[in-house]
Amino acid sequence: MANPLHQFEITTIAPIKLGGIDASFTNAGLFMVLTVITVSLFLGLSMRRKSLVPGRWQSMAELSYEFVASMVRDNVGNEGRKYFPFVFSLFMFILFGNLIGLIPYSFTFTSHIIVTFSMAIVVFLGVTIIGIVRHKLHFFSLFLPTGVPMVMAPVLIPIEILSYLSRPVSLSIRLFANMMAGHTMMKVFAGFIIPLGIIGGWAPLAVDVALTGFEFLVAFLQAYVFTILTCLYLNDAIHLH
Repeated sequence: MANPLHQFEITTIAPIKLGGIDASFTNAGLFMVLTVITVSLFLGLSMRRKSLVPGRWQSMAELSYEFVASMVRDNVGNEGRKYFPFVFSLFMFILFGNLIGLIPYSFTFTSHIIVTFSMAIVVFLGVTIIGIVRHKLHFFSLFLPTGVPMVMAPVLIPIEILSYLSRPVSLSIRLFANMMAGHTMMKVFAGFIIPLGIIGGWAPLAVDVALTGFEFLVAFLQAYVFTILTCLYLNDAIHLH
């Protein structure tokens, strides 16, 4: 049986050395580039022939746009509109990265903690900078909610700080763990299909087909969860609650 974790191995496509740093172009980098190209082509070609009565592809592009726009509007308010391009790009990048990873013999870069943590730390630092720039030192009142007795401050403030600092960790692990677990399960069941033969192989095949459908749902849900949490963190930085 093939190793179910083999699909997550990073392989070098073009070795690049910058001083003592290994900056090689890998399969992960390749599929990130392919994801960006795919999203760009999807949005560009879908809106190339704009019509009052949208066709199938234009409807999908407009639905994606409105879905993220409503997410930002409902969770951040009108002040979040200026951050819509970033939030929309984040959602589409994660969604298409997850979906492309479901294609046989492709690579799921969102199943690597370094990738998801990099995105999460960008969100965390960006949101923190926005909050400090907007509110200056008043931003730190976020760690002591209004109305809390001062006697509770020595206990509550460390808890709030720890909770705040854990955001990029929980955000990255949630995406990475779900994508890695799902793909590993699919590979495990796929490994039983041929060894069990024509008669016994139908059961793991049926499970794998069901898991594939489930993974399409997970691919969307994980992109949605990552994006909506980004909106909630952005709302905290803007409105301090």
